[in-house]
Amino acid sequence: MKNPRSVKSLEKLGAVRLSKSFYMRDFLYSEISNFHGIPNIPDYPDVAIEACYHLCQEILEPLNSTFGRISIFSGYRSPAVNQFGNENKLNCASNEANYAAHIFDYPDSTGSIGATVSVVIPWFADQYENGKSWQDLAWWIHDHLPHCGLYFFPNLAAFNIAWHETNKEKTIHSYIAPKGCLTRSGMANYDVDHSEYYGYFPKFRSA
Repeated sequence: MKNPRSVKSLEKLGAVRLSKSFYMRDFLYSEISNFHGIPNIPDYPDVAIEACYHLCQEILEPLNSTFGRISIFSGYRSPAVNQFGNENKLNCASNEANYAAHIFDYPDSTGSIGATVSVVIPWFADQYENGKSWQDLAWWIHDHLPHCGLYFFPNLAAFNIAWHETNKEKTIHSYIAPKGCLTRSGMANYDVDHSEYYGYFPKFRSA
C-alpha cells in the first residue's frame, strides 16, 4: 500500500482490519496531530500494518477479550508528529528511540519492526480507583502476554505496552509508586508465579 495522498486512500488505510476488534484507524488518532495540524500518516503503511497486526493479534485482542473494551490513548505517531512532540516536551521520546515503538513504520537500529501503544483498561481503571495496585495488572500481563515492555502512568493506570519482532524481554517500569523498574530479565521476581496478585481478575480469554 502506498503512502496515502488523498482522503479516499487514507480511508482505505484506516479500514484495514488487524484483528477481531481493531482496525488501523483505531491507532491513527493523535492529539498533537489534531491540535497542531500535523498529518499523522505512515510513510510506509505496509510496515505499520504488519507491526500493528502482531500487536493486535498477540497482545491487544487478548486484553480486549478478557477485560472488555480497552481504549487506545496513544498509538501510531508519524516522525513529524513525534519530533514535534519531543521538541515541545509533549511526552514523546526522540524519533530514534521511537522507531519500532510509537513510530510503527520505521525499523529500529537493529533492523527490527515493532509497535507500542498507550492503553487504558476501563475495568482495571475502576479497580485502581478503588485502591488496587497497578502491580496487579502488571504481573497479570507479564504472566499471560508476549509483551516486550510495560510502562505504567498514574492517570487511570494507563500503560505503554509493546510488541517487538526480536526483543522478547518483558521489562516492567512505572511512574506510579513504587517508581522505577519492577522487573527485568535476571531479577529474582522475573520467572516466578505471580498469581497471588490477580486472583480477582476475570478468567483469561485468548483472542
